[in-house]
Amino acid sequence: MKRRPFLIWFLVGLLSCLGMSCSSQIYQLTSSAQGTASVTITVSAAASLQDVLDAIAPQFQTAYPQINVDYNFGSSGALQRQIEQGAPADLFFSAGVKPMDQLSKQGLIVSGSHRPLVTNRLVLVAPATSQQDITHLEQLKSVDIRRFAVGEFRSVPAGQYAEQVFANLDLLESLQSKFVFGNNVRAVLAAVESGNAELGMVYATDAVLSPQVKVLTTIPTKSHSPIVYPIGVVQNASHPAAAQAFIDFLNTETAQNTFERFGFGRV
Repeated sequence: MKRRPFLIWFLVGLLSCLGMSCSSQIYQLTSSAQGTASVTITVSAAASLQDVLDAIAPQFQTAYPQINVDYNFGSSGALQRQIEQGAPADLFFSAGVKPMDQLSKQGLIVSGSHRPLVTNRLVLVAPATSQQDITHLEQLKSVDIRRFAVGEFRSVPAGQYAEQVFANLDLLESLQSKFVFGNNVRAVLAAVESGNAELGMVYATDAVLSPQVKVLTTIPTKSHSPIVYPIGVVQNASHPAAAQAFIDFLNTETAQNTFERFGFGRV
């Protein structure tokens, strides 16, 4: 009999939160009922998010000590295919809208759970010791280089944005033979850092982390689609309520300030 008031309170709170929008509150309620029970969620996230999410992890752990987070980083296209093939994931955090939309159309993302979270910019980079002096992209038509590192056009959002830039500025034909493709944006950055490529196109947030490269110019936003990072709960998530709690936390001022510190913009 002593537990009945708690049970009534639990049911009232549960019924008052319908849908994913209240799942973090539901998670807090159920975790209180279970005491110290904990869960682990898997977040499949774009490679360009690795440093900022590693920084946010302890902040989230403090706010939600019952939820542990395992990250699975890679190119958004590769992560999309993993989810399509049934790989375990609770959340998908993409560097582009297209992979999220394709999963949503297949019913693999919980309806109403995905939302744009942060933005980014593209930059042209060279090794820190490079003598290249490129301030306008039109100079790429006559630049004397052998290798230009970019993300794969088919599967890497950074590469897809870069392809749009080259197409809009009529640079594809002149640069085609020089492209060195990376399977994620960090691989592109590594090619420039090592000197294996004289130029590369990466996100501003990647370039700012590396002392081994220098930014030659920032790519005009009008030359490509908006760079927006959406996040959503995977339909077959093992812990959808905990996953939604993670999304909610990433929208807090604490997390958004961390994103900004790493160079991301707010939506």
